[in-house]
Amino acid sequence: MYAVLDIETTGGRFGEEGITEIAIHLFDGHQVVDTFISLVNPERDIQPYVQKLTGISPQMVRSAPKFFQVAKRIVEITEGSVLVAHNAQFDYRILRTEFQRLGYEFQRKTLCTVDLSKRLIPEAESHSLGKLVKALGIPLSDRHRANGDALATLKLLQVLLDRDTEKGILREVIRSEAHGELSSRQLQLVESVPDQTGVYYLFNRDRELIYLDYSRNMRAAVNQHFTRQDQAGRRLRKDIREVQFEQTGSELMARLKSFVEVLQNRPSHNRLPRRKAAKARTPLYINGDPYPLEGRDLLLVDHGRDKGERAAIWLSGTQVRGMGYFSLNHQVRNLPILETLLTPLEKQDGALELIADFLREKKIMKVIEL
Repeated sequence: MYAVLDIETTGGRFGEEGITEIAIHLFDGHQVVDTFISLVNPERDIQPYVQKLTGISPQMVRSAPKFFQVAKRIVEITEGSVLVAHNAQFDYRILRTEFQRLGYEFQRKTLCTVDLSKRLIPEAESHSLGKLVKALGIPLSDRHRANGDALATLKLLQVLLDRDTEKGILREVIRSEAHGELSSRQLQLVESVPDQTGVYYLFNRDRELIYLDYSRNMRAAVNQHFTRQDQAGRRLRKDIREVQFEQTGSELMARLKSFVEVLQNRPSHNRLPRRKAAKARTPLYINGDPYPLEGRDLLLVDHGRDKGERAAIWLSGTQVRGMGYFSLNHQVRNLPILETLLTPLEKQDGALELIADFLREKKIMKVIEL
């Protein structure tokens, strides 16, 4: 039996989240034999960004049952089954946390459809739920609501079960009841990292940098390193002793900083970016508008690390001249001052291509012509 579920939460500090909605479909391998769907009163604030993402407001959950009122039903519908979710370690951790608050030890085997899809559909461009089901032609309605995501995960599971003809990969990916929980040391490392955009750095016992990457939610990314069950993930987790981070505010800045620093530092657990030398793109499209590069100096401006600050990337022709932050407009109108504010890029190959790829899909605040 598979208990395919999705959980929506309040967001907030790691370990302090509460459930706002849960959907569970009990699947016997052929059909759904039981279903439980409910809003949940989390008895704590729902973060504004979560309200915007899910559409679940405090008013909607005010009269909903509290977790202790639905806990028995959750235990019963999942009894003897494998919990299935997309990014199952997150849903399992949240469920265990809620039950621990009630003094109950909730344990189930888990199956993550992210892990399973990476094994069975390695060629997929993305293994995120939205992009993966779209690529497979699976309908997805009510995105970021528990039942919509749970139903999409159920359809995805059916596709993956069909692909795993010998069921060997399925057995390898199912995790025991103990997985998904962090040790106290690991939990402290995760909690030391903010859920903000930036670059995080992992060090071994000798304080050698062994891995770095960017994320829009650094805490969630670090948490995932402690719960991954593939071979590379286990090797990295074994070596992690310290975590550091740098907030960037801007996702573009985080991507570029991570790209450059991997090339400079060559951490042992990172794969080096395989990019061709950047070629002149004429024009470069920024927020949908063309900007020819030859003979021009452009400053790409985006959100900074706090309200009064802006991130800046200086393009001089087809070269990425530097990146950094400024707070006052006159700082970017005076080129000698600008040069002192921005960190020059030592590695150029691929940097302009990375920026161009990002700008094809996402927007930044503005462009200043210098």
